[in-house]
Amino acid sequence: MAAITADERSGLRALFTFPHPVNEYAARSVAAMVFVLAVVIIVADVRWLLFVLAYGFLARVLTGPKLSPMGLLATRVIAPKLIRRSKLTAGPPKQFAQTIGLGFSVTALVLVYGFGLVGAAYGVLGVLVLFAGLEAFVGFCAGCFVFGYLMRWGFIPAETCERCNNLNFAAEARS
Repeated sequence: MAAITADERSGLRALFTFPHPVNEYAARSVAAMVFVLAVVIIVADVRWLLFVLAYGFLARVLTGPKLSPMGLLATRVIAPKLIRRSKLTAGPPKQFAQTIGLGFSVTALVLVYGFGLVGAAYGVLGVLVLFAGLEAFVGFCAGCFVFGYLMRWGFIPAETCERCNNLNFAAEARS
């Protein structure tokens, strides 16, 4: 077995990072795709799509848009080529929101495939639909809202707070 070189480690580290800052329009585009996918799962009763939904959240939590088909579509096509707008916002609250989405989607997956509780799973997905819709269509990120309170109450480390409050995104992106 070959040893992992420093370059390979830095490549892995680069892969497993969440972007900071994040384009708000790309984030809202992902939320719209999550909204549509979750509605399709419920309305058409296509339960296997729960795996797609859960994978997307896991990929975005671990790597940002790099391994997420929805994330890639939003950051490479929808936001830059269709919407043609960029509004930078802090990455850590968006990553926290993706983690909450992962929890909801995995819970729905376990309820369906672990316990056969389809109605309960669709109830959980209904909550996800609500919050994804708020993000996509109103611009209200419920996970970001909770993140803000967790920062205020001291559950989020101070250095994360400093990153969120750093509005000099361009300088940070270069460093």
